[in-house]
Amino acid sequence: MEAFLIPAGVIALAELGDKTQLLAFLLAARYRAPVPIIAGILVASLANHGLAGGLGAWLAMTLPPGSLRWIVGVAFLAVAAWMLLPEKADTDELAPPRFGPFAATLLAFFLAEMGDKTQIAAMAMVAHWQQYFLVIAGTTTGMLIANVPAVYIGDRMSHRLPTRIISIVAAVAFAVLGMLVLAGVGEAMTL
Repeated sequence: MEAFLIPAGVIALAELGDKTQLLAFLLAARYRAPVPIIAGILVASLANHGLAGGLGAWLAMTLPPGSLRWIVGVAFLAVAAWMLLPEKADTDELAPPRFGPFAATLLAFFLAEMGDKTQIAAMAMVAHWQQYFLVIAGTTTGMLIANVPAVYIGDRMSHRLPTRIISIVAAVAFAVLGMLVLAGVGEAMTL
């Protein structure tokens, strides 16, 4: 169950104040259609994290456990450092107005997540736990935990979130995961 709960928790935390959460605010303000926007977030997250998880599963099958532990541990530490970089909403990532709310959200979220810290984290967590479906379900749930409220709240509350503090807490969580993986904690059970 930890292969679901930990990914859900750290991704939800990592997404708070992230560009995709800001993107959810913008899409909600533009389209005022929460259900298609949430459906777009769900499908984009499943596709994006599914691809990353596939790479993580391949790495887990291909690399020796010792090498994999170092790669996964360093990936978590890199995500921790990445969390400390300031985020900004890139309005250029919004799909053109000719798309409806579902297609615009699907396209914008999928592209915004390509190479993002949560995609890298999904890859590393699948490689670590080697439970593809549980981890992807967890990372996708984490995306929804962070972004569904953003859709409903809209931009009314975006300026009130303490995003810097949230980013620091998320960075600490990823750093702790990275250090635990590098130290070999849980290796007998998972790697």
